[in-house]
Order: sequence, then C-alpha cells, then structure tokens
Amino acid sequence: MARDQATIFSFRCFCFNIFFLSAFSSILLFIWSQYAGLFDLQNQITLQNQNQFINILSFPSAWNHLSFPSGPLPKLLKIALFVKKWPQKHLAGGLERHALILHLALAKRGHELHIFTTSSLNSSFPSYPIGTLYFHLSKPTAAGYLDQAIVWKQFQSQNSTGKPFDVIHTESVGLMHTRSRNLTNVAVTWHGIAYESIHSDIIQELLRTPKEPVAYALTQRAMKVVEEVKFFPRYAHHVATSDHVGDVLKRIYMIPEERVHIILNGVDEEIFKPNAAMGKDFKKKFGVPYSKTLVLGIAGRLVKDKGHPLMFEALLQMLKENDSFRENVIVLVAGDGPWSDRYKGLGASVLVLGTLEPAQLASFYNAIDIFLNPTLRAQGLDHTLLEAMLSGKPLMATRLASITGSVIVGTEMGYTFSPTVASLKAVLYRVWHDGRGVLKRKGQFARQRGLQLFTATKMATAYERLFLCISSDGESWDSYCTYQSSFH
Repeated sequence: MARDQATIFSFRCFCFNIFFLSAFSSILLFIWSQYAGLFDLQNQITLQNQNQFINILSFPSAWNHLSFPSGPLPKLLKIALFVKKWPQKHLAGGLERHALILHLALAKRGHELHIFTTSSLNSSFPSYPIGTLYFHLSKPTAAGYLDQAIVWKQFQSQNSTGKPFDVIHTESVGLMHTRSRNLTNVAVTWHGIAYESIHSDIIQELLRTPKEPVAYALTQRAMKVVEEVKFFPRYAHHVATSDHVGDVLKRIYMIPEERVHIILNGVDEEIFKPNAAMGKDFKKKFGVPYSKTLVLGIAGRLVKDKGHPLMFEALLQMLKENDSFRENVIVLVAGDGPWSDRYKGLGASVLVLGTLEPAQLASFYNAIDIFLNPTLRAQGLDHTLLEAMLSGKPLMATRLASITGSVIVGTEMGYTFSPTVASLKAVLYRVWHDGRGVLKRKGQFARQRGLQLFTATKMATAYERLFLCISSDGESWDSYCTYQSSFH
C-alpha cells in the first residue's frame, strides 16, 4: 500500500513537472513572439525613417549631427553679415570668434561675404587674402554698437549692386529687430539670452559676500526676458548655439519650431589637434617641471563672471591643506584680467602665462592633462571647451545647462561641478586621484565627440545648408530644405 502511494505521488510530481515546463515554455514563446514582433516593428519604423525625406527646418536636434557635403556647390550665395565688432588678433570674445571662424570658412568656400561692422580706433583693421570677402566699416555709437541708420544705408547700397543678398545673418542684435521684421531671409545667431542669464544671476547672488551690495539683476533680468519674448519673433530664423537655448527658444520664447535651428559652435580642427611634441616644447619653454604628475589648464578672460574668484579660493585652500597636491600638481593659466595677479600670488604651483595666440593655445592644450572652465555665465557655448576636446583633453566645467546638454554629456569625457568652493574642490581631488591614465582615456573619448560635432567644417556646412534653404525659391526648396540620411 505504501509502495502504491509512493508510486501515485511520483506520478503526480511527474505530471506537475510536465505541466509546469509546458506552461513555462508557452510563456517564454509568447514573450519571445511579442518581443520579436516589437523588434520587427521597430526595425520597420527605423527603415521607414531612414528612407523618409524630412523638412530640415523642423529638425529638432543640433544640425551638427547631420552630414552635409563639403565639396563644391552648384549655388554660391551673396551673404550679408551684421556683427558689432570684428576680432582684432587674439582679442575677441565668443561672439566675435564665432563670426570670424564661420564667415571666413564660408568665404573660402566661394560665397560672397559682405561684413557690416564697426571700425577700430586703436588698431588697423585686419586684411585677408580672400577675393570674395568685403568689409563695410562704420563708426560705432557712443555705446559701442552698430549705428543702425548708417549700416542700413550701406546694406541697401550693396543690395542694389549686382544681385541682391540671398541671405542676411546677424550675430545677436547686430541688426536690430526694427530693421529685420519684414525680411524673410534673415537668420540671427544667439550667443546669450536673458532667460539663460537668470541662472548666472542666481549663482552670483549666492556667491555674494556680506560686504558686497545686494544686486537687483534678477528683477531686471525677468523684465528683460519679457522684452525678448516680445521682439525675438521679428527675426525670421533663429540659430541656437546650444541644445538648451534651442529648447528655451521653443518653449519659453514660444518661437515656432520650424524657425528655431540648433547649430553648435565649431573650432578649427586643423589647429586644435593632439600633438605631444608641441606640448613637450611648450612645457620646456615656460619652465613646467617634468616632476609634476598632473598639469591642470585654465584659459580665457580672468574675470569674476568667468568663475575665477571660485577657482582661486578652491586652489588656495587645496594648496594650503594638502602638501602632496602642492608638490605634484601645477596649474597653467592662459589669459589676462583682474585675477591674473592673484593667481600669481599662489606660488610656484600656479604659472600665469598671459594671453596666448591661437597657435600658442594649441600648444597649451597639448601641454595639459585636463582643461578646467569654472565659468559662472550660463550663456552660449564656450570655444575653449571645444578647442580642448579637439586637442584630445578631458574637460572639467561648471554644471550649467548649455555645457551638460551639449558638451560634457557624460562622465566618459570629463567632470562637472556645482558653482561652490566645496564642490569644485571635491571634483579637483577626484581628478587628481583618477590620474593621467584615466584622464587620457577620457580625452580620447572627448576628441572623438569633438570631431563628430564641434569642428569648424561641421559648423560651416550646417550654416551653409541653412542659408541655402532659407534663400531658396520654390524650384530649389526640395534640394536644400529636405534631408535624407542617418542621424548619429
């Protein structure tokens, strides 16, 4: 009897196992079929999207992700540029450098460029051996801006000479909205908007010492945003230099998506590239000890809103509290400004180099292990970050939306910190402990991303395509305003 019960029990267990395996197999088969169906559907959608022509004016991401031909074009444009100031040698801000890099590249590609800008009182105006580049100079106003009445007369004169301008480009408000509101072929590039600056104002107020007077920038900035929301739509097309600003222009400033285009800044890939020999020569020239295990680099204007009070205080504390850091780390500071002398006062661990020419800057990047940018200005996309990336260096920068949204998008290429002394110190210590091996790998990743997105060629061909599109008529619209290719 016991044996019969055991046999029955074993048989029941066997049946149960068969049932369980059968049910489990059915469930697996069902899940696999659902997943396979979804996978096939996704593949079909992907293939359909790859074969679909899109209206490029409505492309939601940065145009730098797209590939445009860099060879000869069937159509050359007559382009007008309005820019408040043209760069004088190495003395240029981000807006001026953008104007220089972009429009020289377009002129070299055969487009006819007419640049309306202010004359310089202190130095001779630069000349370029490019036959399609023309400058129309005028005396600046008392505030240093373009005299709108004068430049508009210059523009009208050139517009009626030969063929009219195909497209008009203005760097920020070089051409005021009162002149642009009835023109459909105008594109404005924004290098800083009031909404972005609110973050900077908050940071400045938090960092204000008790002895400093209370600033009213936040209240004033809010009204400035309202003003911009009102007049920005008077420009036909808007170019944002960061993904964050592109989003703000669409959501906060309520500009239609097909009139907002994101084209990230680019720098000369022929100048800024890895070159160990240049870095070694640079160190020798400026007396950087070979015994240093880590070389940090800072470049730009040494002023308050670029975060130098923050960087100075962090370095001051670290050099005092950590003997090993002081003995093994050196900081190279390239630039000039009020904080130059204070950096010099930090001793032998900080070497202030002064202002460097672009060729010298290329050597500077190759001499450092990581590039630091402590900026407090949440505006535009800093060229120094892009130059360091193309030079194969990792980045360390303030956690601002334009930087984390377009440049340091992950830890693979660098580090970000909050604009406080404590956060800055913590990340600097992390960089030091990671060491050159880790930094080199991050720098290689940064360069690959830089080559994909931040070259002068990428930027120039993207603007060229935009200009060809907004200047096209009905017959050529399909050629220049539609796009079919892979997105990376």
